[in-house]
Amino acid sequence: MLVLPAMAAVFPAVGVTSPLSSPQKHEAFTETLPKAAVKLAMLPVPGGTVTIGGKPITVKPFYIAKTETTWEAYDAFAASGPPSKPYDQTEFALDAIARPSRSYILPDLGWGHNGYPVINATFDTATMFCRWLSSVTKRKYRLPTEAEWEMACRAGSPPHWKPDKAELDKTAWYASNSGEQTHPVGKKLANKLGLHDTLGNVGEWATDAEGKPVLCGGTFLDGPADCTPTRRQRWSPEWQETDPQMPKSRWWLADAPFVGFRVVCEP
Repeated sequence: MLVLPAMAAVFPAVGVTSPLSSPQKHEAFTETLPKAAVKLAMLPVPGGTVTIGGKPITVKPFYIAKTETTWEAYDAFAASGPPSKPYDQTEFALDAIARPSRSYILPDLGWGHNGYPVINATFDTATMFCRWLSSVTKRKYRLPTEAEWEMACRAGSPPHWKPDKAELDKTAWYASNSGEQTHPVGKKLANKLGLHDTLGNVGEWATDAEGKPVLCGGTFLDGPADCTPTRRQRWSPEWQETDPQMPKSRWWLADAPFVGFRVVCEP
């Protein structure tokens, strides 16, 4: 099993240097997962330019999920294998012998399942989910790039925008109102693009300019200072410290209930 290398926290300078394009040329759609009563609401994000670490990055139009990925959606993936091995997604894994292992802990920690965001998920797990979703829908699903996530989170706000406490109370589950746990997706007000929970609840996996995993956004454990579009975290050993497996699971993070993901789709 693959264990991601330890990486120090990085908080690059990120800003939107050109506004979101208007009007939008692609429309929202709903993706229905096969053999499951689960639907993904996909919203359009027009292109623009985002500056990361002083370097402008052009972002093409894309779709992004209205909410963080929920357990019901992941359950459809987990049960999608052959009847004899319903939990076997080897074909979507990074190598021929890998398969999602069942977590030795209750994955949702008893906080809630249906309607709640997936938590404790490694970057590999999120990536495999996207591969599966692409295969069953015949669309190109993947995790967002850091620039795409930044643009979607800002929703046209200026580069140095930071939400104040009053705005966070309306739009985010964070340290002041979360009770130190996740909450069902979509219960707080959406941003100007119609996206929920971009500033709190769980952090969301994305890829940086070098294709490396980075967790974007504030979480239910963060205070106002960290619930911003520029919040970034990298995997660290502490996220799997109590995992008794050797090597550590490549699918689950035993000590990172603040980690989830949201999918994007290419037009």
